[in-house]
Amino acid sequence: MPDAALSFRPATREDVPAVLALLADDVLGQGRESPDPAPYHAAFDAMQAEGGNVLYVGEAGGRVVATYQLTLISGLSLSAARRAQIEAVRVDAGLRGQGAGAALMADAEARARAGGARLIQLTSNASRKDAHRFYERLGYAPSHIGFKKPL
Repeated sequence: MPDAALSFRPATREDVPAVLALLADDVLGQGRESPDPAPYHAAFDAMQAEGGNVLYVGEAGGRVVATYQLTLISGLSLSAARRAQIEAVRVDAGLRGQGAGAALMADAEARARAGGARLIQLTSNASRKDAHRFYERLGYAPSHIGFKKPL
């Protein structure tokens, strides 16, 4: 996919159904995403109200084909380095292997740098081996072990 064919922008509330379709379009997403759009619209509204927490979409041919969430985090560790956390990275299945994912990550990194981040970090489900190889090809190191606990 030529870079010019894919452009990224902050998502709008109207993009939420397309983003939800991308989130639900894999084995993990099918089991954890809900068909009810109400909680997703509420979450989008909450994200809009927070500073430094933005959902982005990638468009090609007039339709949403990729998404990611970027959150800027100020902190004291690493000499008070500002971090960027990237989550919910998804590319339409039909575009995988064509450069869309690399374009998405380049967009996220550029936005993180512009926001003052000196480090970008992400988490990925342990079962997503293809995604891990992709991130490592882009220079991401599996440097930490992550833990989660439902509340």
